Amino acid sequence: MKNIVLIGGGGHCKSVIDVIEQHREFKISGIVDKTKLIGKNILGYKITDDDLDLSILAKKYKNAIITVGQIKSPITRIKLFKLAYKAGFKFPSIISPRAYVSKHSSIGMGTIIMHNAVVNANARIGDNCIINTKALVEHDCIISDHCHISTNAILNGNVKVNSKCFIGSNSTLSNGVNIKENSFIKSNTLIK
Repeated sequence: MKNIVLIGGGGHCKSVIDVIEQHREFKISGIVDKTKLIGKNILGYKITDDDLDLSILAKKYKNAIITVGQIKSPITRIKLFKLAYKAGFKFPSIISPRAYVSKHSSIGMGTIIMHNAVVNANARIGDNCIINTKALVEHDCIISDHCHISTNAILNGNVKVNSKCFIGSNSTLSNGVNIKENSFIKSNTLIK
């Protein structure tokens, strides 16, 4: 198994741990968070370092994924992604064994596809994205970098989500909709 470092130790981290454990390609080497949280245990894994240690950790462990969630703003996820990338980490995409991802789709680096999500043919997902539990990304969708497609969201065919967007739980985007950069779509929203 390959080692991986998780960057961020909050609620989203717990969901990512569950996916990684079921994925069985990676062994979690530790969690990076704030200095005051070092030593805290999250589902059996310790917070071992803070983000000042990223360049040291990158020499020891090659892989990382950002495990800070994204609701109100993508700023923290983007900052940590850039810091870890500059430190030398590689960002594999992580796909739950309980998700369906078409072999005709593409998934960017550092993106996680959570349990029971579906990514259909010719969908393209950028870097550092969260495709959360039960999200549906239909054919020909384009999701740019640093987006969070939340639980049970439905993106119908040919939807384009520009970078740094949040699509809330149970939202439905109709065919061909174009969501502008930095948009925040509330839960249960229908966009035609």
